[in-house]
Amino acid sequence: MEAQRVLEYLSEIEEAAEDVLASRQQILDLDKKRNMNREALNALKHEMVSEEKVKVCFGNMFIKLPKAKTRDMIQRDQEQLDKEINSLRLSLKDKLNHLNKLQGKPELTGYNLSPLSSDEVKAINHLLKR
Repeated sequence: MEAQRVLEYLSEIEEAAEDVLASRQQILDLDKKRNMNREALNALKHEMVSEEKVKVCFGNMFIKLPKAKTRDMIQRDQEQLDKEINSLRLSLKDKLNHLNKLQGKPELTGYNLSPLSSDEVKAINHLLKR
């Protein structure tokens, strides 16, 4: 009976750890895609102005699309990736705290901090200039 409880406890910890690792890997994959999009946007900026269409790779084929439409698509994709990454980072904090709780470790202090928004930074700078 005791061995069964220990086995259940260890499997629960293992499952929580796998969940944390999977979330971290997903964040890394999405961040890699976001960086590729950033490179594509930068390449579009430096592309010759006279060209109206650019070749874009979708899966295993290339399609010629207007530059403006391509830029808009990539920017929308960037916004979606940013939302997904932020959502995963928030859920990762909860998953990590759950894992620490299962292991009997104290909750991480200062881990739930979030950076100031750009509006908050502007307000602080405005107050400091007075």
